[in-house]
Amino acid sequence: MKHILTLLFALLIYSSCVAQSPIGKGGKQVNFGVGLYSSSWPIYVGVDYGVHPDITAGPEFGVDLDLNYLRIGGRGDYHFNTLLGIPRDWDFYAGLNLGFAADIGDGGVSGLDLGMQIGGRYYWSTDWGINLEFGGGNNISGGRIGVSKRF
Repeated sequence: MKHILTLLFALLIYSSCVAQSPIGKGGKQVNFGVGLYSSSWPIYVGVDYGVHPDITAGPEFGVDLDLNYLRIGGRGDYHFNTLLGIPRDWDFYAGLNLGFAADIGDGGVSGLDLGMQIGGRYYWSTDWGINLEFGGGNNISGGRIGVSKRF
């Protein structure tokens, strides 16, 4: 009986730890929305892959509505849910991004794009959430608002 109670207790602890992670190792989600930059309103889409219970990484793509600005890159984020005991409906993260940006319209600067971001999400259902993010880097700074879909 003592072993059964120990096993049940261990399973309870494990399930509560797993529930803290936003998407968990092996999970994925798609993010899409609009940027909040001073010079344009880019739309973006990206995918987060869970590479660790608290770390995601994945590609992202952005373009402004006038098709003058294009960005292709990747990002990595650390999710603070497990560390801070945040409920699974919420997701607070910070990370770095790396990519290539091209200002096609006005003959602007193109090249390596390095930056960082901090943001949060609220999942109103098991699969869907809204996110708000602020960030900056060597080419652009601002933020974005969008929707996330967990798989």
